[in-house]
Amino acid sequence: MTRLGYQIPNFTYPDTRPEEIFGKVVAQAKAAEASGYDRVMVMDHFYQLPGIGAPGEPMLECYTMLSALAPHTSKVRLSALVTGNTYRNPALLAKTITTLDHVSGGRATLGMGCGWFEKEHTDLGFEFGTFGERFEKLDEALQIISPMLRSEPVTLEGKYYSVLDAVNSPAPISRIPIMIGGGGERKTLRMVAQYADESNLICETDEIPRKLEALAGHCERLGRDRSEITVTKLMMVAVAPTLEELEADVDELAKVKGWNDAIKGMIRERLIYGDPDSVGEQIQAAVSKGLDGVTVDLPLNGHNVERIELLGEIASKALA
Repeated sequence: MTRLGYQIPNFTYPDTRPEEIFGKVVAQAKAAEASGYDRVMVMDHFYQLPGIGAPGEPMLECYTMLSALAPHTSKVRLSALVTGNTYRNPALLAKTITTLDHVSGGRATLGMGCGWFEKEHTDLGFEFGTFGERFEKLDEALQIISPMLRSEPVTLEGKYYSVLDAVNSPAPISRIPIMIGGGGERKTLRMVAQYADESNLICETDEIPRKLEALAGHCERLGRDRSEITVTKLMMVAVAPTLEELEADVDELAKVKGWNDAIKGMIRERLIYGDPDSVGEQIQAAVSKGLDGVTVDLPLNGHNVERIELLGEIASKALA
């Protein structure tokens, strides 16, 4: 299960032509593995997210990317953080993640979420629906995917999805963990208790104890052992050996993305931003609230593999 994950959220790099992007991503994945991370993850999106960049910036399809990273790594598990359920038929997704498990020699993890980026859906023709509908779809999808990953035939006549004696052959090499991302206390954490091996929380640090209490309550009602579920949190970080070097990193990427000073200031406020000591303190503060692990990313300077190595050192100390 995830102890220290590394997510790659950005494919816009200084002095990089489009045909050079994949090589930079491979370098990041290899650096993360060498630095002691146990997961390498990419976003499942087709547009860059607000707050990181513009919709027209480069964004590569997640499962093609994960399969392509498999031969360049040997130990880290590979995952989306997280798969948008609205983008794929669940039976197809079960086959996709099973194929990733075979391609990677048994290193796949299935991260799942209900989908949220409305512009992406509207522009590209994916049905978005209401908040409640997307959660209902995720629940039905997990009723199909979970048994398929266990090589159990499944039949479901659902409101959104239908399968008839669906089989998944060959079976996955590993027991593929299911991770559900989000922090909703009524619906998301209930689905974690019902279906998942891992919960990746989206919440503020001071909200972690309340989320854990809600998860424990769902587990108790469903007869699930709460200790079976690993709980992590995504933490977006900007770090360098010194603040001067970090500011230089920001300025370098700002030139590529066309950010003005106001945007740069907003980004500083949204990220865990600082030198190794201050970043380490903030990661430690989150871990001390009851997390089993963390997933971190470097949306500003992850293309610099030395920053990945530095963050790995910092996070490992916070988790010790």
